[in-house]
Amino acid sequence: MLTTTSNSAGSSTGSHVHKPEAVTYAADSLNDKHLKRHRLMRLSGSSGRRPALRHPVQARVRVAARRCAVALLPISLSACSWAVLDPRGPVGHADRTILIDSLAIMLAIGVPTILATFAFAWWFRASNTRARYRPDWEFSGAIELVVWAIPAMVIILLGGVAWIGSHDLDPAKPLSDRHAPVEIQVVSLDWKWLFIYPNEGVASVNQLVVPAGVPLRFSLTSASVWNAFFVPQLGSMIYTMNGMRTQVNLQADEPGTFHGLSAHFSGDGFSDMHFPVRAVSGDEFAAWVKATRGVGPTLDGAAYTALARQSTNLPPSTYGAVTPELFAQVVRQELAPGPGPGTERGGAAEASQAHEPAKKKGH
Repeated sequence: MLTTTSNSAGSSTGSHVHKPEAVTYAADSLNDKHLKRHRLMRLSGSSGRRPALRHPVQARVRVAARRCAVALLPISLSACSWAVLDPRGPVGHADRTILIDSLAIMLAIGVPTILATFAFAWWFRASNTRARYRPDWEFSGAIELVVWAIPAMVIILLGGVAWIGSHDLDPAKPLSDRHAPVEIQVVSLDWKWLFIYPNEGVASVNQLVVPAGVPLRFSLTSASVWNAFFVPQLGSMIYTMNGMRTQVNLQADEPGTFHGLSAHFSGDGFSDMHFPVRAVSGDEFAAWVKATRGVGPTLDGAAYTALARQSTNLPPSTYGAVTPELFAQVVRQELAPGPGPGTERGGAAEASQAHEPAKKKGH
């Protein structure tokens, strides 16, 4: 009995001794297989840990490149130009100075703030043991002074630039006391521009001819809805309003052709309300006036009424004579204003249709 027990115990002990050896051998064999497989993958270069880690980085780079391309696409496809930053007159130069000064003042606080954001994120990273962790901190007079004083200074500087610029660039303020300005009367129509030269006795449609180096005084009104007269390279934009007269003084320093446009939405033909501004020498301007005067139709009340009808894409044209005080009659609305944008379709039509059932119920 003792021998049997001893043998059985021995066999039991032996089995417990040999099992770990079997497990160790199996684990070693499995590790050898993985090691050989890893070496083969590294030699072949087809896959493995490094390429697996490289793929997500490449994917992120591709996604970032696509996003940058999408962000830059509107800029590349836009028809915008640098007209405002490429002035050709004293008012345009002053406008550009205000824009650049305002941008520099704002960047003086914007750039340091952005850099400080990255600096704080880097300094207070989890691995930086030198960064002080102060969970109970709640107030600092020096920080409060900085975060309030700097924005206040920026606002004061921007306000000063706007205040001084608004007075220096008052649209009605003459540009020069030594030279008499050329008087030009402007009427915004649906959807065209009428330019009247009262002293020269001529007028033009959808084209503006001016002498270079001479002050220009514009008197503007609208024969229809609110509009805006803008020649970016010459300077400030000015609104035109029905029954009112506004003024702006501009000047072209050198000969050239500049782009003029309507800067306020006014209906279906708004996108076609642009015109060339031809700045020519004094002799060329006098020759143009001489060639235009007495040639072509006369701009009187009947011709103005016909011109005020809604139309788009009218080619440039001229009138050889203008009825005196025609512009004043337009301002005083002695000549009937234009009908304005139509309301037979779109949002206005839907609104009128929505009100019709209510009107019928009221009746």
